[in-house]
Amino acid sequence: MSPTLVATPFALPLAPALPPWGAPRLLDLLRRLVTELRIDVHLPEVELELELQRLHGRLPGLNPAPQPLADLHLPRAGLRVTLREADGEQFVYVTDTVRDRLAAYITFNRLVEIHRRADRHLRAPHTKVSVPYRRQRIASTVYRWWLDGGRSAITGARQSPAARALWLSLARDYPLSYVRIENKRLYPLGDRISEADMDSLHVRAVLLGRGRSLSDFVEAA
Repeated sequence: MSPTLVATPFALPLAPALPPWGAPRLLDLLRRLVTELRIDVHLPEVELELELQRLHGRLPGLNPAPQPLADLHLPRAGLRVTLREADGEQFVYVTDTVRDRLAAYITFNRLVEIHRRADRHLRAPHTKVSVPYRRQRIASTVYRWWLDGGRSAITGARQSPAARALWLSLARDYPLSYVRIENKRLYPLGDRISEADMDSLHVRAVLLGRGRSLSDFVEAA
């Protein structure tokens, strides 16, 4: 005897009802909601300003205390530059004395990826500039002060487009070369590399300080 098929009634899901004030107003509400959600685009800048504000508050208590850099002059008036050295790293603070706030913070860090014999020749600069003080040659002036002192700079694992543009601009006056880091050793790649190599985490750019050559630290490492 064949089984009997029984049709079971089921309900189709109902489309959600529109609010009583109609579709046009709903669309307007959605547009405003999307606009408000886009505030997350500005969060990094907000976090940067908070970081600079907190660091400015800690400056008086730093040990050793930052010392004035009399031989570094920035284009914008009212900016005071101080330098602090600790554990072989250098920290540059640019303070707006008129507004009593930190305008920029530039560090020259050691790289754990390279051999200690090359470490004394190279530092990796990292720059944080408050929004109102950008495009005022603060970073480039500090970098030039560093390079003119015969010290060289090496990039970190990643470079932002702005940092890359700054390095290429400085390369007009200071030799720029590339190296590959492998087992804490440095291997020269020349002054031109492919885009694929440039994206490699092991390939870094080097700006040579005044009077320095690549062999100064490549042979040492």
